[in-house]
Amino acid sequence: MLKISHLTKKYGKVVACNDITLDVGNGEVAVLLGPNGAGKSTLIKSVAGLVRFSGSVRIGGFDNRSESAKRILGYIPELPALYPNLTVAEHLEFIARAYRLENYKNRIDDLLDAFELSDKKKKFGDELSKGMQQKLNICIGLLPDPDLVLMDEPMIGLDPHAIKQLKLVFDDMREKGKTLIVSTHIIDSVDMLWDRTVIMQSGNVMADITRSQLDSTGMTLEDYFFKVTENIDTEAMRGSGSLLSGTDAK
Repeated sequence: MLKISHLTKKYGKVVACNDITLDVGNGEVAVLLGPNGAGKSTLIKSVAGLVRFSGSVRIGGFDNRSESAKRILGYIPELPALYPNLTVAEHLEFIARAYRLENYKNRIDDLLDAFELSDKKKKFGDELSKGMQQKLNICIGLLPDPDLVLMDEPMIGLDPHAIKQLKLVFDDMREKGKTLIVSTHIIDSVDMLWDRTVIMQSGNVMADITRSQLDSTGMTLEDYFFKVTENIDTEAMRGSGSLLSGTDAK
């Protein structure tokens, strides 16, 4: 579903993403894990076509900048970008018309019910609390029912009910064969939800590991994360069959 080849993004002399190559298949929940400044958000923005980069990104076989790719892509940014003069209902109506969706009314109602926004339909974007803005942000990204969804720190600001609902969304997408990329620096927020974890640090992919590979080490995701990012015995790991990601481990 998602194929990233030799993606590099620089801001002046700062390398935010360094020669990243990554494939994520249908039905996979992949987590981008790393500290602040690791390059996770830049990678997601590059895939979404919001920033220029060198290399290539293909979504469902299409160039990520093409209309065909954008029609099957959903993007949920870390910070909601809502229109202050549109109501909750009008935000979703706008997205439905932009994507030329058909028979979307019930889906809007289902999303608003799931994220406890049904009674906020007439509220304007700037009248919502930060948590409610994030929930609307998620509803907007999910409304077109995309095949690939990019989520950048989606759980920040959510209440426990919304977090539970979002985790149900992850499971539902997996069952439908859709692909999900979730960026976070909070390990506990994604534990038990993922199929693959990609650990980033200083713009580099330090490790690309599946759940079964991690289970074979006997380590928790938290232990593995700190082992990789604190550079403890990483050279030995590279030389022993390596759960670190080949040429991208730096």
